[in-house]
Amino acid sequence: MLEVAATVAGVVVVAVLTVWYLRLRQRDIIGALLDKRRGTSKLVTRADFVEGAEQIPVALALTEDTFYYENLDMEASFELGRIDEVEYDDELVTGRTIDDACRVMRMRSHGAAFEFVLDKADCAKWMAALPAKTFGNVATTAHAV
Repeated sequence: MLEVAATVAGVVVVAVLTVWYLRLRQRDIIGALLDKRRGTSKLVTRADFVEGAEQIPVALALTEDTFYYENLDMEASFELGRIDEVEYDDELVTGRTIDDACRVMRMRSHGAAFEFVLDKADCAKWMAALPAKTFGNVATTAHAV
């Protein structure tokens, strides 16, 4: 009986350590992506890309004409001219609230919404570099309806 309990405890410890290692490794990968973009970009930060109920860690970068979001599994970008709207909000488009230390940057392009959860300090940088806009008109704030 004692052997079974020790085995179960061992499996739980290995599972916890594996999850912890994978999270640390992902942070290292995001850091490497940020370093790669830093020399050619006006702004680079970490964020979480919201896909359904999942929040996927990504590296964000902004150049003169392109917005990038990427991680080990995904490399995506928008030409700034193809972004119809940029909003900054305290909740996701689904109405789900986020941590008080964070903000949502929402972009719409051709009817599709893309949401990124940023910490407030990074969000302030993004608001200065990529101000909120609605269909070509500069706006000071935006709220989800």
